Amino acid sequence: MSTKSRAPKYCLHSPSGRAYMRIRGRVRYLGPHGSPESLEEYGRLVAELAASPAVPDHPAPAGLTIVELCAAYLDFAETYYRKNGGITRSVDQVRRAVQITAEYYGRTPASEFGPLALIAIQHRLLEKDLSRGYINSVVRLIRRMFRWGVSRELLPPGVYQALVTVEGLKKGRTAARETEPIKPVEDSVVEATLPHLPPVVRDMVRFQRLTGARPGEVCQLRPMDLDRSEAIWKYWPACHKNEHYDRERVVFIGPKAQAILLFATS
Repeated sequence: MSTKSRAPKYCLHSPSGRAYMRIRGRVRYLGPHGSPESLEEYGRLVAELAASPAVPDHPAPAGLTIVELCAAYLDFAETYYRKNGGITRSVDQVRRAVQITAEYYGRTPASEFGPLALIAIQHRLLEKDLSRGYINSVVRLIRRMFRWGVSRELLPPGVYQALVTVEGLKKGRTAARETEPIKPVEDSVVEATLPHLPPVVRDMVRFQRLTGARPGEVCQLRPMDLDRSEAIWKYWPACHKNEHYDRERVVFIGPKAQAILLFATS
């Protein structure tokens, strides 16, 4: 489904002399045809329409369906979850959540999707022996989709408010399996691996261990990004994981890590 559509035409209703436009199958009267107030109202409605997702011009009589909401939200996600010109992994997570929702409730009117439907999805994922964390993440994404639908005036606020009442699965209070936490790699494993790495990659691993920098931050490091005015250097990555939260990221580089950089550039 495309996120772009042509603006509705500014039309004349001949019997009454009023201007009107048709939005998603509904006629909106704007005032006397050609009048400043009708043109102003037309411009306002076109601006609102441009800010909303593309949905069928003639939705089903019962209203927007789940599959239509899913398609519109996925279109939004593919334009919103981007960084450095590319789509982020968040889009894959959204895609899985909307596929699950559409699979079970695709033809259901979105305004009729309530807490029991969301709980039913929880139970179906539980029956597939998926982890508690994964099930909770899917439920959160589904709720986020409905919150977005409310913000675009596709759904009444009560739909999302009702879904908020569905709690995530609690550890120790569900049959959902738990996953092992991801732990740091043992130093002995790293030391045994280093001799087998190419020189550049070996230096990158050593630099990461000393500074806590992320792999992407090491790859994009440039001399111009370093502040070497003090004993401890500072590195401000041009791009980082939390930049969309308007947070600053600083990597501190001590003498051992400095030596790695100096050796690599010598």
